[in-house]
Amino acid sequence: MAKPTPLSGFPEFLPAQRYVEQEVTATLARTFELHGFANIETRAVEPLDQLLRKGDTSKEVYVLRRLQEESAGKDKGIGLHFDLTVPFARYVLENAGKLEFPFRRYQIQKVWRGERPQEGRFREFTQADIDIVGRDDLPFHHDVEIARVMLEALSRLADPDSIGLPGFRLQVNNRKLIQGFYAGLGVDAAGIDEVMRLVDKLDKLDPAKVHTLLLDEAGITAEQADKALALATIRTTDDSFVDRVRDLGVSHDLLDEGLDELATLVRACAPLATATARIVADLSIARGLDYYTGTVFETRLDGYESLGSICSGGRYDALASDGRTTYPGVGISLGVSRVLVPLVQRGLLTADRSVPSVVLVAVTNEDSRAEADVVATALRARDIPCEVAPTAAKFGKQIRHAERRGIPYVWFRQDDGTNEVKDIRSGNQVAADPATWQPPSQDLRPQVVSVTTEATTEATTEGESQ
Repeated sequence: MAKPTPLSGFPEFLPAQRYVEQEVTATLARTFELHGFANIETRAVEPLDQLLRKGDTSKEVYVLRRLQEESAGKDKGIGLHFDLTVPFARYVLENAGKLEFPFRRYQIQKVWRGERPQEGRFREFTQADIDIVGRDDLPFHHDVEIARVMLEALSRLADPDSIGLPGFRLQVNNRKLIQGFYAGLGVDAAGIDEVMRLVDKLDKLDPAKVHTLLLDEAGITAEQADKALALATIRTTDDSFVDRVRDLGVSHDLLDEGLDELATLVRACAPLATATARIVADLSIARGLDYYTGTVFETRLDGYESLGSICSGGRYDALASDGRTTYPGVGISLGVSRVLVPLVQRGLLTADRSVPSVVLVAVTNEDSRAEADVVATALRARDIPCEVAPTAAKFGKQIRHAERRGIPYVWFRQDDGTNEVKDIRSGNQVAADPATWQPPSQDLRPQVVSVTTEATTEATTEGESQ
């Protein structure tokens, strides 16, 4: 059989890299649970009419078909989910009578998209979502809570004593603010969505090009386009954006509401901001999906802005409805694979060992393997991960085997029945009892190793207070 070639868009990790991913998802789960979010997992497939019910045909959906059938048959209308929001909306509708509202859930799960693979974009990847959903009504303070929870989670991921990811910039805006601003400029209702769509391209296109598109495609005046772009240049780390918007001389009731909500959110998040997890009011953010109705989020990874937004979401007041009851919600989604794969592939994140084992129990000869198993069993009974040497080779070879696997300790059972354990990093060897010996706490589990570079440690704060 020929050596298989990697399948583009479907990343796989080596054991030490996979441990980093596990630590990231565990850190996220712990943070979400501290705030009372319950974990769910939805099925991998959804009916196509559910997946595309918002008219979002930009996603290339993987459709299921039974291979033994000549035609798709009954499965022709089933596809793999491309995000976790659509299946969650369906889950809420199906289980509304069994859920307590407001319902708080987190979900860390695989999704699939048939898009062209490139850095940060994959065909199979892991997302981590949190949402709060109400029945008919959901107070704005839940928007604030979602932002605070994700900011705390990002802070933990960027903590050098934890995972040590590069810093994050959580960018926030409010669609009421921008819709109200455009309405105050005199843009008609039909044109507001088009202006938002075009301004949202500023992270990819030159402002002069966006200005031209506003004139040609949105049909607004040059003065209106100038004001729209002026709004989009405002970025602050505090609520000073309010005065800067007011200085543009536009007024509208919806604008007032959006300004108040965004200022409230930024002020509430300020105490949680750190040097590596910052919050920025960025009035260029609009989000392309039409179901967002208020707060919107996007997040950039310091030093890797080319990846685009790695964590996004917002407020949706009518995503889920059964015709009688509407379930408004607010949520945010972190692209776990989008963040980790580029860092892992560059060798900037790994673990200090590829196995969970703390101890390798040496084997003097094959006749003594049962005695080594007794030692290993005693250690495991006290939650110390260990393994028994695969062969009764010379001790030097057994030690080198432990070194290659990153196992820090080798255990030796002496001929007289006593035991010794060696820290092969320092060479220190001491007497030990498998019923009482305990390694240092930092050795009990593999540790994430973050290799910092100038690109990943330098905070990209340029433009945040422009």
